[in-house]
Amino acid sequence: MQITSMLEDKKTPRASDIAYERLRTMIIDLQLSPGTTIDEMSLATEIGLGRTPVHEAVARLVIDRLITVLPRRGLMIAPIGLEQVRELFEARESIECGNAYFAVQHANEHDLRQLRVLVEIAENSREETDVLRFLEDDQRIHRFLASIIHNTYLQDATDRILWHNLRFWRFYFTTRRVQPGTLVSHQALLTALEQRDAQGAFDAMRTHIHMSRALLNELF
Repeated sequence: MQITSMLEDKKTPRASDIAYERLRTMIIDLQLSPGTTIDEMSLATEIGLGRTPVHEAVARLVIDRLITVLPRRGLMIAPIGLEQVRELFEARESIECGNAYFAVQHANEHDLRQLRVLVEIAENSREETDVLRFLEDDQRIHRFLASIIHNTYLQDATDRILWHNLRFWRFYFTTRRVQPGTLVSHQALLTALEQRDAQGAFDAMRTHIHMSRALLNELF
């Protein structure tokens, strides 16, 4: 009985983990708007959990830079502005171009077949200008590319950056209609990977990121 109880405990998520996942989703989905001031008691009431797990979740979200501490004033949902775009895309270029380069060395044929499927799905969303679906498809491609490398440091850094990237794009499309060229293709990246061209993959990712950054810059 004791062993069974211990196994069940391991499967049961902690309240702080549940709070963290819920709040992170609310921030990324813009249910909690950028720049909004918040307090832990209100957050606890909103998600139906206690103050302690919410406090622990908020501490993690501060580390993720999704919540900002305002000295002597409380907490704020991380703002989105031109300076934040600069920081995000410099980080993306530093990490994700490296991911593309190293993926050439680590990807096997099965990985490349899976990547091709993901790119084809994203291309369908892009051609249909289905923005929300494309954003999710785009995330899957970038996360999968990081997973190919089997490097936990790069995986963690990529995950954190992509949460911010998704939030920025959802914010962008609250005020902008999708236009031809707004949804950036991954085809050149896939071609370079399939040709085992590390520099080509690096350059394709860099171009992809620069095109995306230019669009977000226009917002400000």
